[in-house]
Amino acid sequence: MFNAIKVGNRQIDLSVPVCMGILNVTPDSFSDGSQLKQDASDRFIIDIDKALHLAERMVNDGAAIIDVGGESTRPGAAEVSIQEELDRVIPVIEVLAAKINASLSVDTSKAEVMIAAINAGAGLVNDIRSLANAGTLEIVAESQAAVCLVHMQGTPSSMQDACEYEDVVGEVFDFLKQKRDNCTSAGITNDKIIVDPGFGFGKSVEHNYQLLKNLAYFKALGQPILVGISRKSMIGNEVDKPANGRIAGTIAATEYALRAGANIVRTHDVAATMDAIKVHLQIDRVCSTRD
Repeated sequence: MFNAIKVGNRQIDLSVPVCMGILNVTPDSFSDGSQLKQDASDRFIIDIDKALHLAERMVNDGAAIIDVGGESTRPGAAEVSIQEELDRVIPVIEVLAAKINASLSVDTSKAEVMIAAINAGAGLVNDIRSLANAGTLEIVAESQAAVCLVHMQGTPSSMQDACEYEDVVGEVFDFLKQKRDNCTSAGITNDKIIVDPGFGFGKSVEHNYQLLKNLAYFKALGQPILVGISRKSMIGNEVDKPANGRIAGTIAATEYALRAGANIVRTHDVAATMDAIKVHLQIDRVCSTRD
């Protein structure tokens, strides 16, 4: 397991868990869509100042990475054009690269967006398709960017239609191992690869909890583990609350993930997640327990 990962020109210490703050510059993300809209018109135009303010708040709350996404990947979401995604994410990444003290990630599967985002200042590619699209593997290898490989069954528009596995933990593990090996064969070094089991991406609620219960199994891959469970339907199914009411449930699941070895927590709620990490670390520091 690597105790650090280089994202852009910053070395991120992974000897303790870190937060990745979510910055969705989309009109339709499941939890926070349209919050960065410029005005009340029908057209979705990003308010750069609002995006910067939100990113600064997350960094002040403790986020080590800000993940900028311009295309919703919620279940049922339709793809947006390359140009639309570029128009959403690149101006934001350019401003953040100049203004904030944190590493930047781009949440995309499109080769054109990856290139532009890396050139604008993103040091990490967070790809729900694990570099399956044409040219993306080569782009990451040549740019020396870090990459997060995510497991997804199907596509966002259809991934929840038929979630079928014989052994969800084993199949997701094998998928991530193969994708990791593809990366290293292409010249991406192991110290630039993160793995994410892909909670909510083509999984039933039961599948998601099986993956969470067995998260420690993924440490055998030898890569940092990212978990993205923030406000997701696997939480909502249990607490019966809308997305913005799922923070406590998310923190409970996050603590379980931390105990299982999660290195990076992708979250909408950085302050609450950092509190959970601090308490988790304090518990770990206790010298002994009674039998």
